[in-house]
This record gives sequence, C-alpha cells and structure tokens, in this order.
Amino acid sequence: MQILLAIAIGAAFGAVLDRIGATNPSVITGMLTLRRIRLMKTILLAIGTGSILMFGGQMLGFVDVAHMSVKSAYIGVFIGGLMLGAGWAASGFCPGTGVCAAASGRRDALFFIAGGLLGAAAYMATYPSWKASGLLAKLAGGKVTLGSVPGSKFDGVFAISGDLLGIALGAVFVLVAFVLPETLTGARDAAEVPAE
Repeated sequence: MQILLAIAIGAAFGAVLDRIGATNPSVITGMLTLRRIRLMKTILLAIGTGSILMFGGQMLGFVDVAHMSVKSAYIGVFIGGLMLGAGWAASGFCPGTGVCAAASGRRDALFFIAGGLLGAAAYMATYPSWKASGLLAKLAGGKVTLGSVPGSKFDGVFAISGDLLGIALGAVFVLVAFVLPETLTGARDAAEVPAE
C-alpha cells in the first residue's frame, strides 16, 4: 500500500510540475535569468506554505516531530549545490523536473537523466577520495537546525524557537511570492520550446 501511495503522490507531483511549466527548459531559463519569474513565485509560495503547515503542525501536535529529518552540513554540500545550480542553468532541468520532463515526452530530458546517472556513478566510484579530502567532514556539529525544535533530536544553532522561526520564514516566502512582479529585468522570455 505504501508503494502505491508513493507512486500516486509522485505522479500527482509530476503532473503539477508539468502544469506550472517546471518541465520546460525555456520556463526554467526564464526564471533563472529573471525574465519570467512566475515559476519562482510558485516555488516560494509552495515552500512557504509547506513550512508554515509543518512547523505550525508540530507546535499544535498534529505533526510528529520524530519524523523531522535533517541532513548533515559539510563543505561538499555547498560545492555540490553550486554544481547542481550550474547544471540546472545549463540544461534547464533539475533532477525532479528532468524525470517529469522525460515522462512528458521530452527527449532532451533523457540525456539529462543519463548524465545525472553517470555523474552519480562517478561520485560513487571516487567516494573514498572525496572522503579522504576532508570535504565530507561535518560542519557545526553535523545535523543541526537554526532554532531548537522541542522534542527533536537535533541541536539548534541559536537559542530561539525553531518552530516559530520556520513559521516566520515561511510567511516571508509567501509574502515575497505575492509581492514579486512577473519579471525583474523588463524583458520577456522567448517562446516556450515544445516537447520533442
């Protein structure tokens, strides 16, 4: 049952990504060049709403804090993030949107997926070297949050409520999503590239 639920949720998420244009490289490029930021506004709204619901739900006891997962911070994450951003800008896909684009019929997304799998295989093959380099050493104690969340097993960097901080940041994201104009550069993007 859990696998069927995961497939159903994944399919629904993919359909929403396709509907908002996240599977189209010209829409992604328009967002990254600030020529058409409707997708950015949608992403900010989704993250902000999710943050408010999750942290508010934790405070009210509707969401079990034990399900909260925090990944360790290390220098390699920041380098990987820069590489992901560069790849996203060059290809017009991120890992999730690339898979959805392939499902919607874009052949260029298949090459993107193949490149991602080759990159993952190269990382796995060279993992001992990366580990020995120190780039995977934990920063700030590893798994930490900005604020303390009661009932979680993670330490907070600052002595503030993590739940209130999460709600406040979520509200800022929602506000920015509504305040941002449709474009920040004054120039509109070229026509969208249809699926190949």
